[in-house]
Amino acid sequence: MSEVGVYSWADLRLAANLITLGRIALSPLLFVLILAASDSGGASWAVVAAGWVLGASDYCDGKLARSSGSVSRWGAFLDPLADKVMILGAAWCFVAVGRLFWVPVLIITARELLVSAARTRWARDGLSLPARHSAKLKTLMQGGALTVAALPPLENTDWAASLAIWLAVAITVYTGGRYWADGRAGAIAASGQ
Repeated sequence: MSEVGVYSWADLRLAANLITLGRIALSPLLFVLILAASDSGGASWAVVAAGWVLGASDYCDGKLARSSGSVSRWGAFLDPLADKVMILGAAWCFVAVGRLFWVPVLIITARELLVSAARTRWARDGLSLPARHSAKLKTLMQGGALTVAALPPLENTDWAASLAIWLAVAITVYTGGRYWADGRAGAIAASGQ
C-alpha cells in the first residue's frame, strides 16, 4: 500500500477500493429499477433493496479500509465520487418519474458540484479539507430521503418524500457552507494573512 497522499495504481486492487468501484459500476442498476417502476413513481421494494445494498457497501468499504489499514488516496477520491454517482443519479431518476420535484434535487446537485470544484482547487493549492462528521450525516440524510421516495406508497405518501428531500437539502446546504468557510479559513491561514 502506498502513502495516503500518493496515487498508486496498485491501490485500486485493495478490497475496500474494489467495493467502492463495484458501487459505482452497480449504481446504474438502481437507476434502471427506478425508471422501470415509473408507474409507481419509481417506488418499489426492488429499488429499496438495491439502494440498501449499495448503501451498505459504502459502510463496508470504509470500515474495511480503516480496520485493515488500507486507507489510500484512491479510496479518499473514489468513495465520495461513488456516493455522488449513486445519490445524484437516483435523485434525478426520481425526478424523471415524477416522484421528486426538480428544485431540491437541483440544489443538492449544485452544492455537490460546487463543493467538489472548490475542494479540487484547494487541493491544488496544497490545502486538504477532511470530511466532517456533518458530511457523513448529509450523505445519510440524502440516502434516507431517497429511501422514503423508493418506499411503495401505502396511501398518499408524496408529502413524506417531499419532506425528506427538503430536510436533505437543508443539511446539504449547511454542510456546503461549512466546507466553504473551512476552505476560506484554510486558504487565508496558508497565505499568512
